[in-house]
This record gives sequence, structure tokens and C-alpha cells, in this order.
Amino acid sequence: MELGVAPQLGAVRAVYFGVAGIPSTEEAKNMKFMIVTALALTPLLAMDKESAKRLEESAAVFSEVMATPDKGIPQDMLENAHCIVIVPGLKTAAFIVGGKYGKGYLSCRNKSGPGWSAPATVRIEGGSVGFQIGGSQTDLIMLVMNERGADKLLSSKFTLGAEGSVAAGPVGRTATAQTDAQMKAEILSWSRSQGLFAGLALEGATLRQDQDDNVTLYGKKMTNREIVTSGIHAPKAAEKLLHLLNRYSAHERKDSSPLEQ
Repeated sequence: MELGVAPQLGAVRAVYFGVAGIPSTEEAKNMKFMIVTALALTPLLAMDKESAKRLEESAAVFSEVMATPDKGIPQDMLENAHCIVIVPGLKTAAFIVGGKYGKGYLSCRNKSGPGWSAPATVRIEGGSVGFQIGGSQTDLIMLVMNERGADKLLSSKFTLGAEGSVAAGPVGRTATAQTDAQMKAEILSWSRSQGLFAGLALEGATLRQDQDDNVTLYGKKMTNREIVTSGIHAPKAAEKLLHLLNRYSAHERKDSSPLEQ
């Protein structure tokens, strides 16, 4: 028994002291550094996968909505939009008890040419009873229709209805039948729940930037305004979403409308 144990003890000593006589304290420091590094990276990698999955889901929501033009966002509304916000899989039950939030992404038109900016992360919290439409999950899409609305959207926090006018968006191929409220709103919003896509007024909902998720996407702390206006390169996970946005509306239409008045 003792003869069998001796080689094992020798192996343990070799790990701590090293075959070249490295002091055990140095080995311990190196091992501690590796363990700490691994523990620090694990949640970051998980967050990175979560962000990539949410971007993929945002792209899927937009693609599915735009693939049914008779029951989707009117094309002329999208072409006149300054920014878009997509929140996939919002848990509607949370709002019954005034609880937590959904997360999504916003993108705005590039200032220097066609196309859309790299996405920035938003959280949506609270809101009116209008959130409590049936189903366990609801996908949200918002279009920001003028510069005033875009400026508010890019602040650290703002409340729909109180600081920015919001209306339920029209549904269909064109927006010819839109109401006066829709024509004058800074933000138009839609929801999709259990396959039903409809306009939804998000009165009282609060939008916040999520700088922690922005760090996950871009590797440094950035505000939503910095991401949208700096021309920063979009992460690979956002390529599908940006491709779809450019496919359906690469250029902003500069029509004169009440939205800009």
C-alpha cells in the first residue's frame, strides 16, 4: 500500500515544485491567475452568447413581420423612419405585477450615407395595461419618425407618452389610412403576440440604454448615442439584422410630412 502511494505523492510534489525546481509559490500564483481568469471569462462568454442570440431573434422578428406586407409595417412608414427599435420575446406577464423588462436593440440611419448604424442595446420597463395582451411573449417593434424622437431615444432614459408622443402604428402595405395621431406621433409602435401583429400604444413605458450589454457587444463602455453616431463597426452577430434593414429600406425617404413639423 505504501509503495503504491509513494509515486502518487511524488507526482503531486512535481506539480507544486515543478520538474525544474520552480518554487511552489510561483506555481500557486500562476494557477490562481488561471482560475480567476477562467471564472471572470465564463459569465462574459455567456453574456456574449445571450447578446448574439437576441440579435438573431431581432432579425427573425423583423424578417417575419416584413414578409407579410398585408399584415405588417407599411413600407412607406419604414422608409420615412429615422430609427427602429426591436424587442424580441418580451415577457408580458412581468408587466402585470409591474415587474422587470425586455431587452432589444435600436439602430438609426447612417448620417454619412445609406444604411443603418451599428445596433445599441435598450431595455424597456413598465408600461400601461396595453402591454397585457394574451400570450406569454410579445415581440415589439418601434419606428422613430423624426429628429426630435430620435434625440429622445438616444438619451439615457425617457418615458413614452410623457417625454415622447407615441401612437399605435398602422398595419398594411401602405399608411394611407393612418389617423391624425399616427401622423403626428414621434414614435409608432407595433406588437406581435401569438401570431397576431397589431399597432400598440406604449403609454408609460420607459426606454433605457443598457451600457453593460453595449460593453459585451463592443468591448468598451459606450452610450447608445456614441454607438449610433460614431460609425463604429457593427459586431458580426448584427450582420443579419443590418442586412435585412438595408434590404427593406437602405435609404431614408425625405418626404415633407407632419412628422417633421
